[in-house]
Amino acid sequence: MQTRTATQQFVPLSEIRDGVAILKNGQMCMVLLASSINFAFKSTEEQEAILSQFQSFLNTLDFSLQIYIQSRRLDIRPYLSILKEREPNQDNDLMRIQLREYIDFISTFTNEVDIMSKNFFVAIPYIPGTADIKSGISSLLRPGQAKKEVVTPEKFAEDRTQLEQRVAIVEQGLARLGVRSVALGTEELTELYYHIFNPEELDKAPKY
Repeated sequence: MQTRTATQQFVPLSEIRDGVAILKNGQMCMVLLASSINFAFKSTEEQEAILSQFQSFLNTLDFSLQIYIQSRRLDIRPYLSILKEREPNQDNDLMRIQLREYIDFISTFTNEVDIMSKNFFVAIPYIPGTADIKSGISSLLRPGQAKKEVVTPEKFAEDRTQLEQRVAIVEQGLARLGVRSVALGTEELTELYYHIFNPEELDKAPKY
């Protein structure tokens, strides 16, 4: 019990409420799950345009944000199980042989090379009643210094509105870059922060 209490002192996350992470120091944070862009496949002109738009997007912000990339090893076993189930249903022997060889190839390749999947997140923080600071998901890895004040439902709703305005600005800016984004709900945020504090469980995490 003493060990658990001591460990909790280093976890600055106080609670997750209605899709908002609240830290012990009062800071609020919403997180967007963002899509990726095949930047390398763009022409030189398209790449320059994307970089210019991204620069303009950052220059329009009067608050900080953080881009967080989560990588984990892709579990290919469910896919192989589906293929093996379909093998007996193939119309002829040639198709069964080709499918079996394909399964063997995928199994061998994934055993020799780690296939990684990546998720991209954008954390938007808001500190009620104070000037903004550079913080985001990484701030959850540092204990809060200020004491958390009691947040009434009315005060939370008011502050959440301010935070949602920031989120809307970021969503619009990303959309102009061709990046789709969606705000994480309470359940998704809980999973994200759980795996931040328990990285050894990351490979077991479901896809967002």
